[in-house]
Amino acid sequence: MSTVAPFLLAGTSIAPGKRAVVEMPAAQLYTNTPLNIPVHVVHGKKPGPVLLVCAAIHGDELNGVEIIRRLLQVGSLRNLAGTLVAVPVVNVFGFIHKSRYLPDRRDLNRCFPGSETGSLGARMAHLFKTQVLDLCTHAIDLHTGAVYRSNVPQIRANLASEETAEIARAFGVPLVLNSVLRDGTLREVAEANSIPVITYEAGEALRFEESCIRPGVRGIINVMRHLKMLPPSKKHTVAIEPAVARSSLWVRAEHDGVFRPMVALGQRIKPQQLLGRISSPFNNNEIDIVAPCAGILVGRNNLPLVNEGEALFHIARFEEVKEVAAQVEEFANTIIEAGPAIEGEPPIAP
Repeated sequence: MSTVAPFLLAGTSIAPGKRAVVEMPAAQLYTNTPLNIPVHVVHGKKPGPVLLVCAAIHGDELNGVEIIRRLLQVGSLRNLAGTLVAVPVVNVFGFIHKSRYLPDRRDLNRCFPGSETGSLGARMAHLFKTQVLDLCTHAIDLHTGAVYRSNVPQIRANLASEETAEIARAFGVPLVLNSVLRDGTLREVAEANSIPVITYEAGEALRFEESCIRPGVRGIINVMRHLKMLPPSKKHTVAIEPAVARSSLWVRAEHDGVFRPMVALGQRIKPQQLLGRISSPFNNNEIDIVAPCAGILVGRNNLPLVNEGEALFHIARFEEVKEVAAQVEEFANTIIEAGPAIEGEPPIAP
């Protein structure tokens, strides 16, 4: 007989060795149609950590939705120690409307820890924290860049926490940004409750990108192996030692106009390098955008039409820029060649 107790979530009991989808009531639509947040629970027969993996806190950030779908198909979950709590879509309102925000234009990821009597965002944040997050020992929050803005696969984490730093390294992508905890975020409230949490940022909103999805699935599996939730891989793999960014900055538009980028994501940047140009569609005026420092391009605006002050290029600064750039390029070249994390899973065409 198993010594592991049933896992309780939102009034539902999941027995050891079983799976369940818990429909957690979030709100109602104008039509009185109930709106639920589906929570997948895989409860192992052996004791271990409780790992939360969640996506679409911003409702238009879709790569994480596909990452979780694939994660739940991994065969080795049959041998799970501990519990996996997977939430493909946290912000169901935004997901329905293809929007980052809630109906009142609030950002759910600025509403934590929330309250029972506050705004819609505060109520949803309170529900998610008390019914889901507080049950977990570790968390991975999946994000993308905003609309028209792409991020190279990267981990953002508060490296002042040793346990958080360990799972950030274990994830297995080349870049880790030591990111401050912003008020109202899931990361901030998790760390305040001694729950190590990392954010995986990759790709652009409203898109599926295979080059971002596969590293996400592999990274979560790597973390689960690090936490001894899954057995070690039978394949010989070389662990990636990620480079940690000292700092990062956004290069912004100094003028309105038509924007032409000239550097790619993941590329090495040198001081005073030409990054792009802004021109007018009505005359020959052009403004060069040059790099203020050396680093790696980890984020980029993809929209050609820009306003003064708009963020264009996100540069992360590293001690050994040349070596880091080579590692990022090698990682990008090998992630697809290595094959899918799930056997037989066909890639999404670019």
